[in-house]
Amino acid sequence: MSADIGAGFLGGGFMARVHSRAARAAGARLRGLASSSPDRASSAAAELDVEDAFSGVDALLADAAVDVVHVCTPNAQHADQTLAALAAGKHVVCEKPIATTSADARRLVDAQTEAGVVGAVPFVYRYHPMVREARARIARGGEAVLSIDAAYLQDWMLEQEDGNWRAGAAGGASRAFADIGSHLFDLLEFVTGERVVRLCALTRTVYDERDGRPVENEDIAAVLFQLSGGAPGTALVTQMAAGRKNGLTLEVHTGDAAYRFEQERPEDLWIGRRDGALLLPREESLLAPDAARLCRVPSGHPMGYQDAFNAFVSDAYAATTGAEPEGLPTFRDGLRAAQLTEAVVESARSGAWVATPFDA
Repeated sequence: MSADIGAGFLGGGFMARVHSRAARAAGARLRGLASSSPDRASSAAAELDVEDAFSGVDALLADAAVDVVHVCTPNAQHADQTLAALAAGKHVVCEKPIATTSADARRLVDAQTEAGVVGAVPFVYRYHPMVREARARIARGGEAVLSIDAAYLQDWMLEQEDGNWRAGAAGGASRAFADIGSHLFDLLEFVTGERVVRLCALTRTVYDERDGRPVENEDIAAVLFQLSGGAPGTALVTQMAAGRKNGLTLEVHTGDAAYRFEQERPEDLWIGRRDGALLLPREESLLAPDAARLCRVPSGHPMGYQDAFNAFVSDAYAATTGAEPEGLPTFRDGLRAAQLTEAVVESARSGAWVATPFDA
């Protein structure tokens, strides 16, 4: 399917490694890479086994062999680089956040629509089969969602010397929520089929400086929210939870059952009922069609984060040929995340509930 697709990459860090693996798994040609400098581009292209290193963004976008541009640079660069790629007629896979403001995210949605190309954002936790199974069961059961219990816990910013560009201006007004909370809220809306209509948030920045540089966004966000069907929910998002590496959890309570997905244990879905509970394994024959299609290997052969990312990129590439894959996250979902992030920042600043009648 993707053998004729040429992939180009902006950025040469961790996410470029993940994106390039997924592009290779989808059968694309890894045409070229541009980074913060020609030297950095050369070393990253060699490390990732990409064909060519470009001198800059403009040179990569001018290459006719590049069909899809993967934007994997710091957050503050996403909007301008994506707009340039769209203007060049390229399909774009842009890391979240697609922009650091909702106004810029809206510009990207409009530009992508006008260009008539694919714009996808890797909310890849949608691509775990057991997430799709939870979504299918909630939709099929027809019972109202009663409440939500959610969290995304990491510890990579626990110490004051743990510095990162995301803590400064390049990260935007929000870090913990924009970086990982956006994943969590995308997932809970995707699984429940409902929207968050209002929220109240508390945030905390533990250190004023990290590694000798000022910190300009939060380490921790606690959010109380309400879904469109009336269900209340709680979410804790932190990058300072000792021992938690990537602890995304989502538990949805409905009128007849509860469903719990844990990203660090993605092979099972916990299903609770009043008369007991069970762990449903990732066994293709037991799953809904949309969940079964994402089972890349047989049951008993664990799947994980890179598998989910590979499935997302495969769907994004399929969309460039006119397919309409179920659940592909688009720039509209990126706009939604930007709007939610701004609501969290506003609520934390004002101490008030913020209504969220989004139009994304």
